Amino acid sequence: MLVLFALGAAVLDGPVSQGIIHGLKVTAVAIVAHAVWGMARSLCPDRRRAGIALAAVFTVVLVSGSLGQVAAIVIGALAGMALCRAHAEASVHDLPLPVSARAGHLAGLIFVVLLIGLPLLAWASPSATLAVMDAFYRAGALVFGGGHVVLPLLEAEVVQSGWVSPDDFLAGYGAAQAVPGPLFTFAAYLGAVMAPLGGGLLVAALALVMIFLPGLLLLVAVLPHWNRFRRWDSAQALMRGANAAVVGILGAALYQPVWTSAILGPHEFSLALMGFLLLSVWKLPAWAVVVVLAGGGILVAP
Repeated sequence: MLVLFALGAAVLDGPVSQGIIHGLKVTAVAIVAHAVWGMARSLCPDRRRAGIALAAVFTVVLVSGSLGQVAAIVIGALAGMALCRAHAEASVHDLPLPVSARAGHLAGLIFVVLLIGLPLLAWASPSATLAVMDAFYRAGALVFGGGHVVLPLLEAEVVQSGWVSPDDFLAGYGAAQAVPGPLFTFAAYLGAVMAPLGGGLLVAALALVMIFLPGLLLLVAVLPHWNRFRRWDSAQALMRGANAAVVGILGAALYQPVWTSAILGPHEFSLALMGFLLLSVWKLPAWAVVVVLAGGGILVAP
């Protein structure tokens, strides 16, 4: 569905279609704001973790791109180990995880080889295919803490590189909220937008595979050691710090690129506020908010 939306948006023009796209951009503001609010309440319930989230905001503002996001998570994890040990769970129960250590080691090796090798191949070769594989694999590999966190990572890869315009990026992100399934399917939309004619379907499929692949490899790699990892008190503190940092990363993305690209004046602000309240107070499903705000976009589009 997202691929069809991408292909249709590339050829449709006119006040109604442009208004819908404008409304979808505003939808992204409401959705991301609601996600930040919900994650902050659950992952930053105390001053220490709120401070880690704030430090993550400063980190990604000072260091742009995926490097800043990785640095924020690493700093948050280290801060969590130092500050959040008091919140560690007293005991955990082992889970039945039928994955052999050999399979886990092989998956971990493939994950690392691709994470290091794809950027080198993309740098050494003019192949656009390798560049796409590298961008989406790296975005999938660095996601930590939930689906919405992929937003700043993908923005750094496809918008800052010039492959996708900020308007198309946010419109697709808003449309993705109305589609069932994991948010990573947004990658298929981006692939289709990057190559709307001829190879759009192939690029969409490639982007979708590459963004899911690192998560699958990491899952297989970690499962044989997961029970031992969960019993390590420092690991629980590390995860709390990293999760708090993720809240800060998404909060920074709420301002740039989401807010700055979609909120052009009081009309857009009012529409986004309505969407946020529909999600948080009226508890409407995301797809219903997408429909309402897309219609509202027709009315407020410049």
